[in-house]
Amino acid sequence: MKEKVKITEVGARDGLQNEKAFIPTNVKIEFIKKLIDASLSHIELTSFVKASSIPQLADASEVSAHFVRQSISQEFSCLTPNLQGYKSAIEHGYKEVAVFTAASNSFTKKNINKTIEESIQAFEDIFLEASKNNVKVRGYVSTIIACPYEGWIDPDKVLGVIDRLLDKGVYEVSLGETIGKAIPSQVEKLLNLILKKHPAKLFAGHFHDTYGMGIANTSKSLEMGLRSFDSSSGGLGGCPYAKGASGNLATEDLLYLLDTHGYETGVDLNKIVEASQYIESFLGRKLMSKSYQALLASKI
Repeated sequence: MKEKVKITEVGARDGLQNEKAFIPTNVKIEFIKKLIDASLSHIELTSFVKASSIPQLADASEVSAHFVRQSISQEFSCLTPNLQGYKSAIEHGYKEVAVFTAASNSFTKKNINKTIEESIQAFEDIFLEASKNNVKVRGYVSTIIACPYEGWIDPDKVLGVIDRLLDKGVYEVSLGETIGKAIPSQVEKLLNLILKKHPAKLFAGHFHDTYGMGIANTSKSLEMGLRSFDSSSGGLGGCPYAKGASGNLATEDLLYLLDTHGYETGVDLNKIVEASQYIESFLGRKLMSKSYQALLASKI
């Protein structure tokens, strides 16, 4: 029996949020439909933030209304930066939300205008309400290896943030290698520290591919016991504060690795390619995923 690996598709939120030109809501909806058609079971749809902060996600309500209450086989989530965002998510029927912090104070100040401590304190009400509403909370920790402002991050500092989130009640911590500078030995060092204290089932790998290390770091994480990973169709996204950041680990590249190694994901790689091809046509540029490019070329 094949060992299962969970994939959380973040293309619709993390992948699109930094696009300068607004992508029409109907295009986002069709893109998400294609992701669903690929049998992705975990999809992060959007974030309930101020439209002035992230204009691309100003249609969070419309996108959510189209999917959340309609599905019986997908688990949809959204990012909720504050209690107001959480309440909007609950009104739309979400049963899972995500909160965001980092292992770098400089990064959190730049990204959400809060220190690490202030960001975690801001989640207090979300955790309290989520426990009442039977809503799962997922925690993002960015800059786990390096920060564009502070340089290399002390692994003990990362563990401290993880401990705080787990104490609050997150069911899974997404470990964000935000600017894509890590190499496998650095990932191994960090995971050795974390996994001495906490089981691997509590963590997901969230790797960026700025230096082409996304798959290598994923492979190292698999070797060390992680069985949950975030990825973005076509490699959409990237960190706006990291020069040259080329995007998230592509779902196509992740699937190629997992399928070849014999893991079970339940996701149709060819259908993911179709979803990426669809959204690529609206972006005006080529997507970065090597597997996506290779699979397209093989169809010509």
